[in-house]
Amino acid sequence: MDKRAQKIERVTLGGAVCNVALCVGKLMAGFIGGSSAMVADAVHSFSDLVSDIIVIIFTRITAKEKDCRHEYGHGRFETLASLAVSLLLIVAGAIMLTEAVEDIYYIMKGVEGERPGYIALAAAVISILVKELLYQWTKRVGTQLNSSVMIANAWHHRSDALSSVGSVIGIGGAILMGGKWIMLDPLTGAVISVIIIIVGVRMSLPAINELTDASLSDETEAEILAMLAGTEGVLGVHELKTRSCGHYYAIEAHIVVNPDITVAEAHDITVHAEKALRSTYGGQTQISIHVEPNDTAE
Repeated sequence: MDKRAQKIERVTLGGAVCNVALCVGKLMAGFIGGSSAMVADAVHSFSDLVSDIIVIIFTRITAKEKDCRHEYGHGRFETLASLAVSLLLIVAGAIMLTEAVEDIYYIMKGVEGERPGYIALAAAVISILVKELLYQWTKRVGTQLNSSVMIANAWHHRSDALSSVGSVIGIGGAILMGGKWIMLDPLTGAVISVIIIIVGVRMSLPAINELTDASLSDETEAEILAMLAGTEGVLGVHELKTRSCGHYYAIEAHIVVNPDITVAEAHDITVHAEKALRSTYGGQTQISIHVEPNDTAE
């Protein structure tokens, strides 16, 4: 396993250990303290644990060298994992929202509820601190490694922290005011659930674009065109096609050269163009350059 995969796995395993502890602790605090918001929070932490497992499995697949069945490498597995984590985020938010709405409904119908206990409030505060630290750590490493799945998983940690912020507000309000105000607990949980669903949807869109072979951004394509056109011996560039394969790019283009040069000279031009692209976008960049003669060349 390469160093990139090792870093991703080390950070993710650290998050997984924290998620196990938080899941068990928040579940116990939710039941003992009688807080539906904290129980929902525990479910969210469990979804984070599942997310960590997905990241570890797919990162190991992504780290494999290209083979006869995957000639472009295994980068798309990282994208697939990113989509899976995003969908898991949406499902977790939907489950939390359903449970919160049910609790609100019963409270409005006059079903008496109990004030949450202070243990639930303490668990929420601890969760905020731990999950925010995990978010910062995972996001920083994910950005350094250009790992979409790590960044998606970081947002899983952040969404759990936000969920716990809502739990602090809801549980604290319910403890202090009691009565109908216990509705603050599930009401806050519902609001946070909607935020989590929105984050999940936003995180899934880039992965869907990549899996459907969407082109790179206009800015990146313009940069690639400029780089190719600036290569000595290139008289023109057209038919540029780009896509993302996980943490690296695949680039195809046609370049126009003087028809009077030798095949070896034309080959040297493509080599220089490829070196320029790989120096900018990484050594794993997949490049295919087709050479065409310039009909107007003298």
